[in-house]
Amino acid sequence: MFIVDADVHVNDTPGALAPYCGKPWRESLEELAKGMWGYLDIPGFAPSLKLDPPIIGGHPTRSVNTAADMRAELTELGIDAGVIFPDHLLLFAPLPHIEYATELSHAYNRWLIGEWLNKEPHLYGAMLACPQNPEDSARSIEEYGREEKIVAVYLPTAGVNPLWGHRKYDPIFAAAEAMNLPVALHSVTLVSPAFPCNIDQFENHFGRQVVSHAFGMMANFTSIMHTGVPARFPNLRFVFTEAGVGWVPYLQWRMDRYYREYRRVVPFLERPPSEYIRERMWFATQPVEEPEDPMHLVETIKHYDPDFTRTLFASDWPHHDFDHPRAIKNLPMPSDAKERILGLNAAQLFNLPVPQAVAAEVR
Repeated sequence: MFIVDADVHVNDTPGALAPYCGKPWRESLEELAKGMWGYLDIPGFAPSLKLDPPIIGGHPTRSVNTAADMRAELTELGIDAGVIFPDHLLLFAPLPHIEYATELSHAYNRWLIGEWLNKEPHLYGAMLACPQNPEDSARSIEEYGREEKIVAVYLPTAGVNPLWGHRKYDPIFAAAEAMNLPVALHSVTLVSPAFPCNIDQFENHFGRQVVSHAFGMMANFTSIMHTGVPARFPNLRFVFTEAGVGWVPYLQWRMDRYYREYRRVVPFLERPPSEYIRERMWFATQPVEEPEDPMHLVETIKHYDPDFTRTLFASDWPHHDFDHPRAIKNLPMPSDAKERILGLNAAQLFNLPVPQAVAAEVR
C-alpha cells in the first residue's frame, strides 16, 4: 500500500535553528544551546512546567536529527512519505515576546526547508504560523507557501491564547485559504494558564496526558466553529493531529444538538457543524484508540467519516508511543478504506504525487 504519514517529528533544537535566526535572537538561541535542557523543556524556547520526577525505567525520549535518518527510518516502517512537524516548538504558543516569537517562526521555517525538505525526497512540511503575530504569519504563508514541499500550515495548539477561533487570527486563515494550504492543529501536553487549564491538578503525567490532547483539541475545534471560521473561509481545510479520533463523533453530535438549540447566536453557520466536518475537516489517527473489539474503532470512524475519506494515518514517529501502519492494516474494514486512510486521503489533501501503479489501481 502507498502510505503517507501525516505527523512525523524532527529535533528542532535552539542550536539547530540559530544559524537560520536573525539578530539579536540568534545570540539568544546560541546561549540556550549551551544548556543541558530536557526534552520539551527549554526555557524561552519550549516552555513547560515539568512537575514529575524522573521515573527509572520509563520511556526514553528519541528524536531524529537529519533528513537522511528520517527518510531511512520511514522506509524501514514501510512509509512512503511523511509530513514534518516540530518537537520542541509544539510548545511555541505560550512564548510571550512577539518580536522573538516572530523571528523564531521564520528561523524554523527556513530550517525546515533548508535542512529537511530540500535534502530528501518524499519529506514534506507544515510551516509554522506564529499566533503571536498573525499579520506577519500571513506574509510568511504567502512566502513559504510557494515552496513545493510546504503542504500545510501548522497552528500551535497547546497553550494558545486566545483559542484559534478568535478573529485576530483571520489573516492566517485568509492567507492559508488563498494559498490552498490546509491548516493543521497539533496537540501536546502542556501545563499552562491557558486552555486546557487546571491540568496541574493531576498528580502525574498519566492524568495530564489522558485529558490534555483531546480536551485542548476539542476546545480549539469548538472555538473555530463557534465564531464561524469554516463559514467565513469557505475553501479553508482543517486537519486535527495527535488527539486520536474517538472524541470526534461525540463533539459532532453535541455541536449539532446545540446548533439546533442556539442557531440564533451562530447565524453565520449556514449548515449544521457536522456538514462542515464531513466536507472540509480531516482527523489523524495517532494515538490510535485500541478498544478490545477493533470493530468499535471502525464504527467510531464511520460516525464522522462514513466514506473513509476524512481520516489520515499518522504515526507520531519517532516518539515512544508511535503507531505502526499495521495499526490501520489490522482493522476489520474494507481494503479500499485502509488504502484511503493509510495514504490516498493524505495525498489528495496535501496534493502529493502518487505512484503511477497506485493511481492506476485507484482509477
